[in-house]
Amino acid sequence: MTVQKASINQICAAAGAVLLLLSAAFLALLYRLTENMAAIWCTLVFLLLVLLCAAFLIAALRGKLTGFAGGLCGLLDEMAAGNMELPELEAEESLFYKINHRLVRLYEMMGENRRNIARERAELQELISDIAHQVKTPISNLKMVNATLLEESVPEEKRREFLQAAGGQLDKLDFLMQAMIKTSRLETGVISLEKKQQPIYDTLAAALGGILLGAEKKQIEVRVDCGEELCVSHDRKWTGEALFNLLDNAIKYTPAGGRINVSAENREMYLKIDIADTGMGIAEQNQGAIFKRFYREERARDAEGIGIGLYLAREIITMQGGYILVSSSPGQGSTFSVFLPRR
Repeated sequence: MTVQKASINQICAAAGAVLLLLSAAFLALLYRLTENMAAIWCTLVFLLLVLLCAAFLIAALRGKLTGFAGGLCGLLDEMAAGNMELPELEAEESLFYKINHRLVRLYEMMGENRRNIARERAELQELISDIAHQVKTPISNLKMVNATLLEESVPEEKRREFLQAAGGQLDKLDFLMQAMIKTSRLETGVISLEKKQQPIYDTLAAALGGILLGAEKKQIEVRVDCGEELCVSHDRKWTGEALFNLLDNAIKYTPAGGRINVSAENREMYLKIDIADTGMGIAEQNQGAIFKRFYREERARDAEGIGIGLYLAREIITMQGGYILVSSSPGQGSTFSVFLPRR
């Protein structure tokens, strides 16, 4: 039997047997040297007391160790089940307190990990549900157009209309996928924002370049007031994406002949960019929801878009330490204010 494989009971029994043998050997040696029975009896009583104390100490330690092991197993079982809060022992410098203290910290970490996993799973399920809902309509339309062209003989003019409609649905799917890819990359940290101190003028000019054609088609006047010397710490590519989404949103919901004013100014801690339009406006009760993914007001259902531009804009600005505020009233237009920290 090796020490590694021996149980606590076996070790205690072996230790007791060794002590008894040593005591008997010592008494025999003492008797041979002294032949004094009184000394032998006194020594025997002393050894018995020592053995009793040792037995009591071993039993106490064994009980303490067994109780702690049982409690530890129970705590580990409860931790695995995740249905309890570990009790904190009174602060004392002991091995049991240190182990229990670390178990509490471990349990808290496990609980936080479980909550994070549950939250990420819920977000993933919501994202999948949103994507499925958004792609259902264009896919159904594409199937209908495809079936019509395959099964029926249609005039060339009608055929061209069907193909143009299919192209529009494909463009919508492509836009949706691109937007979702950008959003997922930002949320998962695949793309990191590289901020550096640089003029906001060039970033804003690039964003404006993407909406000028749409503004021209609707005869919307775009006014810009931004000094070339205004600098702020930002990622040019992604900040331009956020500003483009805000400007594109203004173009979509501003009627023909309307006006969009863009201005930038330095504040004490932030650079503020205002994008004001003369569109339909947003009801106060809906202003907190417009930044949700795929959210669209009932009045805006007929307008082009899928409701992800504002969500993406807020994510980009927030990841740079900034924020977006909206001020709007129905029929009075909207003003989106972007605040970027100057340092």
